[in-house]
Amino acid sequence: MAYVPSSVAVFEAMDTDVWTEQVARSYDKSSEHMYLPEILDPTVSFLEGRAGSGPALEFAVGTGRVALPLSARGVRVVGIEKSEPMAQELGKKPRGGDVAVIVGDMTVSRAPGTFSLVYLVYNAITCLLSQDEQVACFRNAAKHLEPGGRFVLEVFVPELQRLPPGETARPFHIGDQHVGFDTYDLVNQHLVSHHYTITDGRGSTFLSPHRYVWPSELDLMAKLAGLELSERWADWNETSFTASSRSHVSVWQKPPVCSVSV
Repeated sequence: MAYVPSSVAVFEAMDTDVWTEQVARSYDKSSEHMYLPEILDPTVSFLEGRAGSGPALEFAVGTGRVALPLSARGVRVVGIEKSEPMAQELGKKPRGGDVAVIVGDMTVSRAPGTFSLVYLVYNAITCLLSQDEQVACFRNAAKHLEPGGRFVLEVFVPELQRLPPGETARPFHIGDQHVGFDTYDLVNQHLVSHHYTITDGRGSTFLSPHRYVWPSELDLMAKLAGLELSERWADWNETSFTASSRSHVSVWQKPPVCSVSV
């Protein structure tokens, strides 16, 4: 492997359209820990509660990890997914046809109708690589919400405090068959996640670029879209969010229509 001296060089050189057919086929296997009941069940329960009796729209629906069990609980779920291979993997699953998927960009694509819930999970907002794109995502969510509807986002808190002075790389997983680390471009608020995996004696590499974002910046994006913060938790179990929390689940609400009596 060629030596690359900085995360900036990696970010500028790589193809940002990383969600290929090969990645889609192996995505569920590589993310199997996210299917554990202790992770998935609270996620689905939280979203079911915020959807109420209305329909839900998932941005970056992927292979349906969350959409399918949410649909199985009786919530009508629609998805928007930029990667056609990922959407095809969802369609192959049992009851995959229960979730209508629009292949398109979550910053601009529209699903028919309005929704009581729009949600974006597992750090997917960071796959949008500019502030403008992330702002557009919030605005698109707001356009899809009915009055009083909620936009729910799950994302990590940038871990810059864990970087030693002068360092730009930090491991997030070290195992017998997988090593993962992030490299940071602190000037441009970018990071690249590096995954090196050994399966059946064969090695593979997967790099994905991200734009990390702070909770306060997300709150401003929500305000620009006409949404108001109503909840912020450290996780789907509604653990209190503190200065030491490494992730957050935030809920912004579209104001209800006020009736004025004369």
